[in-house]
Amino acid sequence: MSLAALKPDAEVPFYLPIGQECALFQHAFRHRLPLILKGPTGSGKTRFVAHMAARLGVPLITVACHDDLTAADLTGRYLLRGGETHWVDGPLTRAVRQGGVCYLDEVVEAGKDVAVVLHPLTDDRRILPLDRTGETLIAPSNFMLVASYNPGYQNLTKSLKPSTRQRFLALEFGYPPEEAEVAIVAAESGLAGQRCRALVLLAHRLRALGDVDLEEGCSTRLVVYAATLIAGGMRVEDAVRAAMIEPLTDDVETRKGLSELAAVTLG
Repeated sequence: MSLAALKPDAEVPFYLPIGQECALFQHAFRHRLPLILKGPTGSGKTRFVAHMAARLGVPLITVACHDDLTAADLTGRYLLRGGETHWVDGPLTRAVRQGGVCYLDEVVEAGKDVAVVLHPLTDDRRILPLDRTGETLIAPSNFMLVASYNPGYQNLTKSLKPSTRQRFLALEFGYPPEEAEVAIVAAESGLAGQRCRALVLLAHRLRALGDVDLEEGCSTRLVVYAATLIAGGMRVEDAVRAAMIEPLTDDVETRKGLSELAAVTLG
């Protein structure tokens, strides 16, 4: 598929490019290369993948990875139906058979045996061996493997090995610059741009706090939630508390300090 063979923006989920990420995704798709996205929660990774799959006109199969996810969950298994056993493809196998983007969200959360399944798909072989059925599937030209993870949550027991990480192109996501974030929040929520600007300013100040025990700063997703509530008629104070303060921490004193910062920022 040529880089020009893209659907018009009106037919795809909204996404505001910040850099050259769309071009990189297109090149990766065209050259049959896997891609991994790195970035904090709520920074637009999942929306970006949905946007690009729609622009390229290919199906998107998303897998939310978790501790109990195994290779068999991705590839498939035999199930008993009506007294007989039937093979049922997993999401990765379906994507390889039909083509499209298979997106493994938070891939570091998956079981250790998942990497073994991914390796043959992420080199020049582009194959998926199914030992239980005796098949070896060859990925079609319109198949692409995309994964994501949050580097801030990695530890010694949950991290990508170099042997896995170096099989992917990598793209780092961060929170958008102020003007871009205002535009994103306004487009997603329907709230006027000037009112969104105050919320974005608050989000930037929350992210800049260095002496508060927060695992992560306020995500763009949470800013959109607050703006959506305000656009729907909720009081600003209540919307900000529900969307931009309460989700960040359970500590009473910390929430009190964040609320005071919000009050000063929003006037």
